[in-house]
Amino acid sequence: MAEDTIVRFEDVAFEHGPRKSILEDVSFPIRRGAKITLMGQNGAGKSTIFGLIVGAIKPEDGEIHIEKGLSIALSRQVIPRDELKLTVREFFQKVFPRKIYNIDPLIDDVLEVVNLKMHEKVNAPGSSKSKAISHEPQSFRDRVMSTFSGGQQARLLLASALIQKPDLLLLDEPTNNLDKEGIAHLTKFLVEYEKTVIVISHDADFLNAFTHGVLYLDVHTHKVEQYVGNYTDVVAEISARVEKEAMKNAQMQKIIIAKKEKANFFAMKGGQLRAVAKRMREAAAEAEESKVEVRREDKTIKQFHIPCQPGLSGELLHITSFKTIKNYKAVIKKKTISLRKNQHLLLKGPNGIGKSTLLESLANGTAEGATITKGVKVGYYRQDFSNLDFNSTVYEELAGAMDKEIEGDMRHVAAGFLITGDLIQTKIGHLSEGQKGLVAFARLVLMKPGLLILDEPTNHINFRHLPVIAKALDEYDGAMILVSHVPEFVAKIRIDDTLDLEK
Repeated sequence: MAEDTIVRFEDVAFEHGPRKSILEDVSFPIRRGAKITLMGQNGAGKSTIFGLIVGAIKPEDGEIHIEKGLSIALSRQVIPRDELKLTVREFFQKVFPRKIYNIDPLIDDVLEVVNLKMHEKVNAPGSSKSKAISHEPQSFRDRVMSTFSGGQQARLLLASALIQKPDLLLLDEPTNNLDKEGIAHLTKFLVEYEKTVIVISHDADFLNAFTHGVLYLDVHTHKVEQYVGNYTDVVAEISARVEKEAMKNAQMQKIIIAKKEKANFFAMKGGQLRAVAKRMREAAAEAEESKVEVRREDKTIKQFHIPCQPGLSGELLHITSFKTIKNYKAVIKKKTISLRKNQHLLLKGPNGIGKSTLLESLANGTAEGATITKGVKVGYYRQDFSNLDFNSTVYEELAGAMDKEIEGDMRHVAAGFLITGDLIQTKIGHLSEGQKGLVAFARLVLMKPGLLILDEPTNHINFRHLPVIAKALDEYDGAMILVSHVPEFVAKIRIDDTLDLEK
């Protein structure tokens, strides 16, 4: 192994099950100090590569060389159930192999990096100005992990990787649930980080700020291509290469057609000209073999429409009050909101204020102060996909969303979301996070809801799909409630009213 190479894949192969190939003869080095983007379509196997590096899974074939003594930290997607009962301090202590006696200042510093505030502001007695409560950081570190919102948990997971300051830092979609300020804090940390980083992300501006190389995992060939440059450079290079290869093949196809036509002409003449025809056919075959295999770009999901439940009219949702969280306590706020068909509501507020909790209670009918009109079907896109049955196959999950199971209709919708072939018989739990998101959208199309509730629908989704999704939500003519921290996405969707839980 080269002296500056800390990880090397050599002809690595990996598959999920006997017929689901993920990697085939994959070879690439990771050099010390490199900052690399790992690109590829949803489901290509990017998270699988991370799993192989940390040793959570083993390759079917080939070898993975890791420098002896190399420390590696991976930002996990979900907090394990057995760690939800831990305090913040215990959660961070657990990521270290030995006890850290002065861990509190480390926690404070890393929470600043992910822009998770420990200091709640309150009005000082007799003053209109705010000040930080002095004991808040201590009580924050003693909080149990399960008491944090989904967005806050995502930041804590990211912080648990950053706090280790490892030789190799693996970040899987780290900007999910981060606002602009949070992304700015993380970007600054990564720019200044002197060790090796590999990032899975579709956020071009974020990646361009610090990466200088790309590993592209091709979902079709199951191989990894290596590029020098930032995210935008590589996308441009790939596009130029595809265009050049397509032009070369088009020219070659003209030659092939001409030779075949001549071969047919000479063959019909008979006699000695048959030998000429044979040579022409051989030349056409050689030209066929010389055509280059054009690199197939990531596919984009097809334009889709979420049908609204038929026969609805009048008010579909009526809210008179709702709960928010302030200083870690529930607060009831009075507000009258009426949602009718073809009305879209944007729900705003910082992480931890109770947006996801409110959406979940609305979806399952337990929200105090809210009434959904009887008979209205609710379609709920949950950010952690826990309302999908991870033990069911994609086929079973989609079929279960239909009023009447019609396999042809279901497969047609699924194909539009790139769910084809063996994927439809795959268990939900075996899908990538991005694929789960596409299944969730396909399910909404088949369900035909009257009230659509969407909690961070851009998380984990390939950037190519987002304009298509935004267009479908913009055109949805039922009632809709949306939570999203991505202003560029929200800007493409018609919003009729906004409810800011903080104000």
